[in-house]
Amino acid sequence: MSPSSLSLHSHSVFTPRTGLTVHRRPLLPSQSLVFCSAKPAVSSASNLSVSDPSTIDAAARIGSLSQVSGVLGCQWGDEGKGKLVDILAQHFDIVARCQGGANAGHTIYNAEGKKFALHLVPSGILNEDTLCVIGNGVVVHLPGLFKEIDGLESSGISCKGRILISDRAHLLFDFHQQVDGLREAELAKSFIGTTKRGIGPCYSSKVIRHGIRVGDLRHMDSFPMKLDDLLLDAASRFKEFNYSLDMLKKEVEKYKRYAERLEPYIADTVYVMNEAISQKKNILVEGGQATMLDIDFGTYPFVTSSSPSAGGICTGLGISPRVIGDLIGVVKAYTTRVGSGPCPTELFGQEADLLRSAGHEYGTTTGRPRRCGWLDIVALRYSCQINGFSSLNLTKLDVLSDLAEIKLGVSYKHVDGTPIKTFPSDLSVLEQVQVEYESLPGWKSDISGIRNYSDLPKAARNYVERIEELVGVPIHYIGVGPGRDALIFK
Repeated sequence: MSPSSLSLHSHSVFTPRTGLTVHRRPLLPSQSLVFCSAKPAVSSASNLSVSDPSTIDAAARIGSLSQVSGVLGCQWGDEGKGKLVDILAQHFDIVARCQGGANAGHTIYNAEGKKFALHLVPSGILNEDTLCVIGNGVVVHLPGLFKEIDGLESSGISCKGRILISDRAHLLFDFHQQVDGLREAELAKSFIGTTKRGIGPCYSSKVIRHGIRVGDLRHMDSFPMKLDDLLLDAASRFKEFNYSLDMLKKEVEKYKRYAERLEPYIADTVYVMNEAISQKKNILVEGGQATMLDIDFGTYPFVTSSSPSAGGICTGLGISPRVIGDLIGVVKAYTTRVGSGPCPTELFGQEADLLRSAGHEYGTTTGRPRRCGWLDIVALRYSCQINGFSSLNLTKLDVLSDLAEIKLGVSYKHVDGTPIKTFPSDLSVLEQVQVEYESLPGWKSDISGIRNYSDLPKAARNYVERIEELVGVPIHYIGVGPGRDALIFK
C-alpha cells in the first residue's frame, strides 16, 4: 500500500439516544484507507439497555477515553486484556498491537458466546468496522498468522482489508522456535520458562541487526542470502541444529508463497497511524504480556523480550508520546504467572489448586497450569507508577466468590524485618522477601450475574475500594465472568 493511495475521510454524528458524539468507523480495502459509517456508540453486543442509568454511565465512561488510548497488563500477563479490548473496540477506529508476538494469548467471545483464542491478530477483529494494525514492534510468524486468519474466516469473521502489517515488523521463522527450545534446554534448571514460540531468538536477530523484516519479502532476489545467514548463525551456535541447503531451498519456496499472500496486508503502518491521528481517528493500543514481564522493568531475566509497558507503544507503532492519552491497566483480582521467576505472593497446595481450578488458570498459548497467589499490591503499585495508568480494569473478581477470607499482599520486608520501599530489581532479594498481608472478609455468593456496582455484596465492594486506596488509581471496569457482557462499569 503506497502512502499516496491512502485517503482518510471522516465525520462525526450526534446520537440523541445517548447524547454522545460518535466517530465514524473504518473499513479498509487492501489498497486504500477509507473510513466508513458505523454503529452507534453503545453496541447491542454488550446487552446494555439505554433506559438503565448504568448504561449511560458506561457509554459516557467509554466515550470519555482519549483519542489514543491503550490497554496494558499490570502483572505477569494473562490478566484478560483481550476482553476489554474487544469491548472497547466497538468505539475505536483502529486497534493496534505494538510489541510481542504469538506468545500473547488473548481469549475473547463474540456476541453468541463463541470463544476465539488470538495470538497475533488484534482483539478488535470481531468488530467488523475496526481496522487491526500489527505494528513494527511485533515479531510475526507467518504460518501462525495465516492459521489465525483462516480460523477467523471459517467462523464468518472477515479479515480482508481489515488487517495491516507493518513492513518494518520482523519475521519470526520456524527455526527461531527450534532455537528457543534448544536455548531453554541449555539453561537446564535456570530456564526462563518461555512459550518456545521463538520470540526471544527473533528479537535477538533484530537487535544484532541480523533480522529479516516483512518488507524484505518484496525482494525475493536477496531474501535467500539473508535467510542463509540467519540459518548458518543458528547452526554455528547449536550443534543440535541441523542445517542444509535443501532446508534453505524449501524455506525460500515456502516464503515465496507467503509473500504473495501477505502482500495485500503489508503497509507503512507508521504513516497509517500518524495520518489517522492527524485526522482525529480513535486508536486503541492492545498490549501483549505485561509490565512485570517487561525486558527492562520486569523480573529480569525471567521476562519477555519486548517492552509491554507504556514506552513500547511509541517504539512499536512509531507514534509520538504527546498523542498518548488514557492508559488502562488490566489486573487480575489475584496473581498468576507462568514460567520461572519470583512470584512473592504465590500460594501452594490446596489453596493454589482452588484458585487455579476456579479461575481456569491454564495458558491460552501453551496450556501450562499457571502459578497462583494473592493479589500483590507492591507489584501493582510499581506497575501503575511505570505506566501512569488513568484507570484499572479488575478482572476475574467472580473467581474469589467462594472464599471466606481474601488476602492482599500490601508490603515487603527484608529477611531481617526492614521495610522495602519499592519493587526490588535484585532477584536474590525478591526471592526472599517477607510479604505482609492484609485480610479482608469474602462474600461467599455468586456475583457473575451482577452488572451494576451497587449490587455487588458489600465485602466485594470493600475489596475493590481497598485496592483503589492502596494503589491510588481508580478501578473503572470490573470483570465478573468471561462473556462480553460480564463487565461492570464503575
